[in-house]
Amino acid sequence: MRHEYPLNIGANTLLLLADKAIYWPQQKALLIADAHFGKAAAYRASGQPVPQGTTSHNLQRLNVLLSGYPTEQLIFLGDFLHAPKSHAPATLAALRHWRAQHTSMKCILVRGNHDKHAGDPPADLNIESVDEPYLIGDFALQHIPAPHATHHVLAGHIHPVFRLLGKGRQRLILPCFYHQADMTLLPSFGDFTGGFVMENEHDTFICVTDGQCVWPVTASA
Repeated sequence: MRHEYPLNIGANTLLLLADKAIYWPQQKALLIADAHFGKAAAYRASGQPVPQGTTSHNLQRLNVLLSGYPTEQLIFLGDFLHAPKSHAPATLAALRHWRAQHTSMKCILVRGNHDKHAGDPPADLNIESVDEPYLIGDFALQHIPAPHATHHVLAGHIHPVFRLLGKGRQRLILPCFYHQADMTLLPSFGDFTGGFVMENEHDTFICVTDGQCVWPVTASA
C-alpha cells in the first residue's frame, strides 16, 4: 500500500500524501488546502441536520501526518474556517487544543475566498495570515488556481476529484491531485466538502487517493 507518491518539479520533490496533503521535504513543510474547519457547525447553526465531530476528526488526521513527517511549517492553502458561524465555541476549543500541541511549529494561512468571509483565525491560534500569492522557493502558494508569471502554482479551491470507470456502469469518484506544467492542485483536506470532476488529458498528471493509498492514473482510467 503506497501512502505517498513523489512528484518532481524542477529541483524539488513533493510527496503527494494519501491523506490529501503535500509534504515538501526540502522545506520541512506540510501543505493542505480547504480544511473548512467548522463547516458542519455553520450548517447546524443554520438549522441543517449534519454530522458532528468533523473538525475533531480532521485535526486527528492532521496530527497523524505531523507525527509521520518532520514539519517546521504548516501551510494552509486557503479556506481555513468555512464561515463566520464556524467561530463556534466547540470548534475554536478544538482548534486551540490542537494548536497547544504544536506551539513551536510555524503556521501560515494563505487567505482564500472563505477566509475573507469568515475572517482570519483568532490571534491566539498564532497562525500568520497572508494574501496570495505567497512565494517560497520555486512555488507560488495560492488558494485560487490562477497561473503565476514566474513560479509554479500550488493551489486548492476547486476540490479536484477524478471519476474511475469500471466494467459496465461501475463508477468510483475519488479525491485527486491534479498536475500540469505550471500548476498543481491539491484535493480538499476537509471532510464534508464535495468535489469538481477533473479530466485526464495528454498534458496532465493525476494521482487519486482513497485516504489510505495514493496512485497515479492513466488517460484510459
